[in-house]
Amino acid sequence: METKKTLTFGKMLSYGIGIFGIQMLVGYINSYQSQFYTSVLSADLTKCAVIILIAKIISSLADPLIGNLIDASHFKSGKMRPFVAVSIVPFALITTLMFTAINFPSDLLKYAYITVTSVLWNVIMSLADIPSQGMLAVLSPSAEEKNSAAGISNMMKSIGLIVPGLIVPVVCMLTDSAVITKKEYFITAVIVAAVAIAFTLIMLKNTKEVIKSAPQKMHLKTMFGELVSNRHLMIIFLINMLGFGRNMAVTIGVQAAAVVFDTVHITLGGLSITLAGENLSIALGIGSAVTSFLSILLVPFVTKKLGIKKTFIIFGIYGAVVSTAYYLLFAFGPAFFRSFWGIFLGQFAISVMFGTHGYAPLVMLSDTVDYREMTTGKRTEGLQYSVLSLSVKLANAFSVAVGVFIVGLSGYVGTMTFAEVTPAMRNTVMGAYWLIPGVCVGLTLIPVLFYKLDRPEIKAQVQNYMAARETAE
Repeated sequence: METKKTLTFGKMLSYGIGIFGIQMLVGYINSYQSQFYTSVLSADLTKCAVIILIAKIISSLADPLIGNLIDASHFKSGKMRPFVAVSIVPFALITTLMFTAINFPSDLLKYAYITVTSVLWNVIMSLADIPSQGMLAVLSPSAEEKNSAAGISNMMKSIGLIVPGLIVPVVCMLTDSAVITKKEYFITAVIVAAVAIAFTLIMLKNTKEVIKSAPQKMHLKTMFGELVSNRHLMIIFLINMLGFGRNMAVTIGVQAAAVVFDTVHITLGGLSITLAGENLSIALGIGSAVTSFLSILLVPFVTKKLGIKKTFIIFGIYGAVVSTAYYLLFAFGPAFFRSFWGIFLGQFAISVMFGTHGYAPLVMLSDTVDYREMTTGKRTEGLQYSVLSLSVKLANAFSVAVGVFIVGLSGYVGTMTFAEVTPAMRNTVMGAYWLIPGVCVGLTLIPVLFYKLDRPEIKAQVQNYMAARETAE
């Protein structure tokens, strides 16, 4: 008998559109926050790295509390959707504020402002990100449908993260500016915020939670006990933590482009475009966007044939080997590998490894939520997705802090011209941009070896349990 489809393609796409909007806000901060502080607010790059790290660690303490709040909630529209609805506008507003130029009378006030707004942004981000990611587990009882939705949302998430880097040069072109000034930062922030709100509303209007569960409030001790006792949740946590450097290419892409590319002049018909400094990140972005997009489309099909574990291992080995090889060629090889097309080719080859970056943890956690309910009788997707958010936030904290700190140690500053960049500085920055992400991808292979939920017999047990659950309801 044919089973009625719960999650149609239109609903999957609506969900992915909402994820796209939310991740645009995340991507804009990840890519341009430190550059804005140094080039517009004249802040010290290494001090900003330390502040961002501390702010993310402090705010990450709120993630389990947010997850507990979600699991203890009891709304007619579900557990997740209400939290997304109330957080998206504040999230968009705080992101816009982060890119608003302010003249501070002293460095003390400036760094205090950077610290407070960074902590506040990360807390509000969790209020939007945890339930939006967690919605995946409650949109359908079918693992196959949720995996398909995960594929679409992962693609939309990846695009959303890089889109701000494509919007900024367009805004600069419209304002006739070769570099990003405070005006271009603010205009981009307004555009990103407006799109994020509109796309999130589309998601909320066209999706609903079909898997219901009773409110389950946990004490702090019980919550940490869940983290320790849930083996597969811990595996996902370790995958994100060991792979923290996978995000580094995004967080320092602006600085990496500024040290490897000179000013670029492009003429399209009667339109002349000049890209310089941090605006050159679009050149690196285009180099990675195509293969990232193709690999994101490819991963769900490979996963369907080989399973999530084997797919993760294949892409991981490829990424570790190729990114390391290209960095060595860039630093010590022929001059071609330091040219525009050599770097573009490197981006094209390396970016294949990011196909499983966002997809695998979502699929694994969705399976973990169902498996945990089957074995314990409790469904705590709010808590478990808060752990995912916590691991992502901590990994991102170390990624931003380590990446920006390495860039700062290299001697690079936001106002530096290409002529002032030394070969040693260039190699140091590209080590953080290419080499460290590859090493971290290799490290993630260690915990994934212990993942068991993609075994056919376990998947069959979980699927039968979820089908019986749906019938009983």
